[in-house]
Amino acid sequence: MMKRTVFLIILFSAFISSMAHAQLKEAVKDIFSTIKDSVETVYTPKPDSDSIQLDQMKRLLQEAKINEMNLRIEMEQIRLASSSMDSLKKVQQKSRIDSLRTITQGVPVIINKDTLFTLYAKMGGLSPYERAQNIEKIIDQLGRKYNLKPDSVYIETTDHVTDIMYGSKVIISLTDVDGLWQNTTRTELAQEYKGIITQKLHQLKEEHGFFQLLKRILYFILVLVIQYLLYKVTTYLYRKLKTKIISLKDTKLKPISFHNYELLDTNKQVKALVFFSNIGRYLIILLQLLITVPILFSIFPQTEHLAKKIFSYLWLPIKSILIGVIDYIPNLFTIFVIYFAIRYIVKGLRYLSNEIASEKLKIAGFYPDWAAPTFHIIRFLLYAFMIAMIYPYLPGSNSGVFQGISVFVGLIVSLGSSTVIGNIIAGMVITYMRAFRLGDRIKLNDITGNVIEKTPLVTRVKTPKNELVTIPNSFVMSSHTINYSESARELGLIIHAEVSIGYDEPWRKIHQLLIDSAKATEGVSTEPEPFVLETSLSDFYPVYQINAYIKEADKLPKIYSALYQNIQDKFAEAEVEIMSPHYIATRDGNESTIPKAKDIK
Repeated sequence: MMKRTVFLIILFSAFISSMAHAQLKEAVKDIFSTIKDSVETVYTPKPDSDSIQLDQMKRLLQEAKINEMNLRIEMEQIRLASSSMDSLKKVQQKSRIDSLRTITQGVPVIINKDTLFTLYAKMGGLSPYERAQNIEKIIDQLGRKYNLKPDSVYIETTDHVTDIMYGSKVIISLTDVDGLWQNTTRTELAQEYKGIITQKLHQLKEEHGFFQLLKRILYFILVLVIQYLLYKVTTYLYRKLKTKIISLKDTKLKPISFHNYELLDTNKQVKALVFFSNIGRYLIILLQLLITVPILFSIFPQTEHLAKKIFSYLWLPIKSILIGVIDYIPNLFTIFVIYFAIRYIVKGLRYLSNEIASEKLKIAGFYPDWAAPTFHIIRFLLYAFMIAMIYPYLPGSNSGVFQGISVFVGLIVSLGSSTVIGNIIAGMVITYMRAFRLGDRIKLNDITGNVIEKTPLVTRVKTPKNELVTIPNSFVMSSHTINYSESARELGLIIHAEVSIGYDEPWRKIHQLLIDSAKATEGVSTEPEPFVLETSLSDFYPVYQINAYIKEADKLPKIYSALYQNIQDKFAEAEVEIMSPHYIATRDGNESTIPKAKDIK
């Protein structure tokens, strides 16, 4: 019903307006035609008398007055109709604005954190936000003028808009719609805003005036003086601290040692302390500058935005780091839980490995010398598993750069580690094959010596001539290995030596001489007893082989040397001629090869 009534009122107003305009047009045409006829009548020469002409002119003037009066009446009627139409239009706009008021949020005009007024309506294609931005910019520019006269703000009004101006600059333009949003008229709203703007310009003039400028200059100088004094105080304290550190050299500072190795003597400690104190001084000065420079820029309004920008340059990285640290705390706790769990599992396995290695704990089929390498392998696997679990919780693990670096490192390792991996696997196989242990006397192809080190990659052997030979584990795997020490520990290592004696000597006598020589040798075991084997019967002599048991394989060269000496002594004492190496003697009176008694002693 309400919509129908408003629609009828609008149609009626339009009809009246169109009728009024038509009447006005016809009236203007009549006036112009009447004046034209009058002029033609006045200026048309007629043979009438002057009195007749005067009466005609009076009559024409009277008609013109009547027409003018009618025209004014019609104009007033048109104005009333137009006013009525404007009123209806305002009523319609008011109704629409009231319906939008609850859902429309105005845009405040803010100067220095002070809200002056709020805009709701568009104007000239500008949104309320754009209007507010322009007004704030104009007022801020006017407020920074040193020759500002706030009371020079004035109002100019036209039929459709009211402007609040300063000089030739329009501060704000208001329409009837702005007045309707504020439940007032455009003129009253302009007066209200003029007072608010004028008051704000007075405040800005006080803030940006000449005396305020002098005050800011004094503040600027004061901050510089304070910064200079802080710098001097910091430098003075650094010098005092440096002198104190140097004085500690001969009093409280002592050399720092680790396992009989002197890591830091007093001179190095003094240099390190002076260096760190100097770093601390520069950090303090830098912190002072980081505080002072934004303060200096914030003193003057023209550079205040630079102060905010500089402060943002400093604060935003720190803020992002702090936020990142806080957000990362849950992941950090997860990493700690995983790390400590794996760590205590490794500790438990270490204890178990030590118990097996010391043979306090025995497991069927598991040798004590397997305990340490097995522990190292399991520990490596556990730490690799830990890294795999921790990796997703590392910062930046999901980034493409982090993943690309990981792939690149993996590719480099895979391409360059084929030999390394082969040696590691060979080392593991050698360990579980139990081919040798540390300290064993072994022979690898033509290399003989004691094993002094076993690593995942290489095995190091020390020869009897104190030569250190580093052998890759892959080479050990591909070579035949003779372990002298293993046999010596379990069964006793058999050493042997061969001699050639002529057929003229009884073999039983030779056997006894060889056995006596072996028993007289230091390092040869008495149980089992030495024994003799005859390995061949050559054309000129039989070959006798003495075999004896020893327990110390690493003394093998020394035992062999002693055995050879004792064989010579025993055979010389028994006046038995040794025919090896090949020796030909013609029995024509030449002397025997048996040493003289004096030479034996």
